[in-house]
Amino acid sequence: MSTIEKSKNVLTLVNIFTVEPGRQGDLVKLLLEATERTMRHLPGFVSANIHRGLDGTRVINYAQWESMATFEAMHRNADAQAHMKAAAALAQSEPVFCEVVEAVSIR
Repeated sequence: MSTIEKSKNVLTLVNIFTVEPGRQGDLVKLLLEATERTMRHLPGFVSANIHRGLDGTRVINYAQWESMATFEAMHRNADAQAHMKAAAALAQSEPVFCEVVEAVSIR
C-alpha cells in the first residue's frame, strides 16, 4: 500500500512519461502489467500508482522503493529491463526522486 508520510523512510520516484496522443492507454497497460508481473515481486518494492493525465499525452508513475539500493537492484533485473525498454519505446520519461517533506490530509 502506498504510504505518503513525512516519517516514512522510503525512496519515492515520480516518473512523468510523455506519449504521442493515442498511445497513453498502451503505456498505462504496459506499466500495470510490469508492476503486476515483475516489479511487485522484487525485493524492496513498496508501491506503484499509475496516473493518466487528462490531456491524453502524459502518464505518471508514483512509485516507492525501500531504498535507492533496492531501486538500483531492480534496474539490474532482466525482466524489469525488458519492461523499461518497452516503455522507452512508447514514451519519453522524466524520473524525479523525491523525499516526502510533509503530507497534509483531512482524515
